[in-house]
Amino acid sequence: MSLNQGNRGVVYMGPNNVEVQSISYPELMLGKRVCQHGVILKVVTTNICGSDQHMVRGRTTAEPGLVLGHEITGQVVECGRDVEFLEVGDIVSVPFNIACGRCRNCKEGKTGICLSVNPARPGAAYGYVDMGGWVGGQSEYVMVPYADFNLLKFHDRDRALEKIKDLTLLSDIFPTGYHGAVTAGVQPGSTVYVAGAGPVGLACAASCHLLGAACVIVGDMNPDRLAQARSFGCETIDLRQEATVPEMIEQILGVPEVDCAVDCVGFEAHSHGCSCHKEQPAIVLNTMMEVCRAGGGIGIPGLYVTGDPGAVDEDAKMGQLGVRIGLGWAKSHYFVTGQCPVMKYHHNLSQAILWDKIDIAKAVNVEMISLDEAPTGYAEFDGGVAKKFVIDPHGMVA
Repeated sequence: MSLNQGNRGVVYMGPNNVEVQSISYPELMLGKRVCQHGVILKVVTTNICGSDQHMVRGRTTAEPGLVLGHEITGQVVECGRDVEFLEVGDIVSVPFNIACGRCRNCKEGKTGICLSVNPARPGAAYGYVDMGGWVGGQSEYVMVPYADFNLLKFHDRDRALEKIKDLTLLSDIFPTGYHGAVTAGVQPGSTVYVAGAGPVGLACAASCHLLGAACVIVGDMNPDRLAQARSFGCETIDLRQEATVPEMIEQILGVPEVDCAVDCVGFEAHSHGCSCHKEQPAIVLNTMMEVCRAGGGIGIPGLYVTGDPGAVDEDAKMGQLGVRIGLGWAKSHYFVTGQCPVMKYHHNLSQAILWDKIDIAKAVNVEMISLDEAPTGYAEFDGGVAKKFVIDPHGMVA
């Protein structure tokens, strides 16, 4: 029986316009059938993501009216009949990937490309364009399907709430940054170049340290975000300089290349140097191949889309970019792309948080805001502040 309370959420109204509106209270329904394997969550925290910003800037095919938000931590307030391992009151982390747990890809651990939850393509997410039409979680309440499979339960409620600023990052950016590092081959003693010092890039850089990297170099054009990277031991390069990225890396390492490279920028990349700042969507990918040693790996957690109405040319509008694949082939690089399969990592990363092996909230500079402050948070984030905005819809975070 639904509690039938009120609900509010952050709604995309068009380019550069989000509003907090009254929305429907979630029901345990999938289409016309009851979702007995689902739960309804009271949202404890929900984060603003750089991927959300792509939509809000009008750089995707998202339609107005979409309730945003795919980074969710919540408290169970209602369970479907078939939910066996969760109960009302549990605090849980919600992977941004929606996965059935039953299809071929889910059984292989590829939960970012579940075959059952999105009729348009493999993979689904809450509150995101082309990701199955699921209602987002930048709201007071949200429904989560396949709950026993999807959700990570925190067994010590008090400890979870004490560490919530860190644990809220398990829904996306911490596993995503970690995935970028792992797939690029970061290991003890590695040298790594991370392109982009936004929250995912910072989470990736912190993950590289967790994995034992010897030197982590972060590149960006935003001095505040570079300072944030330096605050936890990263080397940095300012991409506004006229020097090339290999030249700047050589100034740090003595050689113009690294063992591993991670693209945490994506398709809205801009050209380097102070004299030119035009959009150049393939520049990071091409730079990765330039600076990564022969035989090295390139992780690409940065978002690339198949539909970008604001792209610089007709090819880029459909995700067709000028990637210098011949260079990558000549250097025997390998590339790993796509959504992070959050469930592959989130349990172990939660343990790293709970046992104080990483201070991920400090690394990405979490700032708590209310639901009503979400539009301001979007505007400030778009302006380049070195913060990760985390929404506290019910005032539950001390």
